[in-house]
Amino acid sequence: MGASAEPQTNTGELNNSGYDIDPSYIPSDDEPFMNDRQLRYFEKQLVDWKNSILAESQGTLNQLQDGPMREPDLNDRASSETDWGIELRTRDRQRKLISKIESALRRITEGEYGYCQVTGEPISLARLRARPIATMTLEAQERHERQERVSRDD
Repeated sequence: MGASAEPQTNTGELNNSGYDIDPSYIPSDDEPFMNDRQLRYFEKQLVDWKNSILAESQGTLNQLQDGPMREPDLNDRASSETDWGIELRTRDRQRKLISKIESALRRITEGEYGYCQVTGEPISLARLRARPIATMTLEAQERHERQERVSRDD
């Protein structure tokens, strides 16, 4: 289905030392779809995104480990607790996002990245640049969302 490539990935924090990509490079429809250069480009995007999330999470963890809130005013304490609740929900969403990023990195390794999991058709480069974890073409995603709406309305 997809082009075969063997980019190096792992599930821990990654560095970008293995990426030989011109920073000005942007995948184009004028080149073969999911060629090695495009795969390295998207892999680097995914790894950078994952590392950014991990760094933010580490900052949150460090703040949590600094100790309990010591807000003397009850209103200030309530506000701080609300802020922490929002922060922790954000981190939970990001944890789920990391799972999707790792799945996309696996698809790169397996040669399936860039192809719709429903139709097998190529996902547009513009869509992948906007959402590198996309698993469906825009049309398949819209059909999926319409079906979910219909199911939810029943």
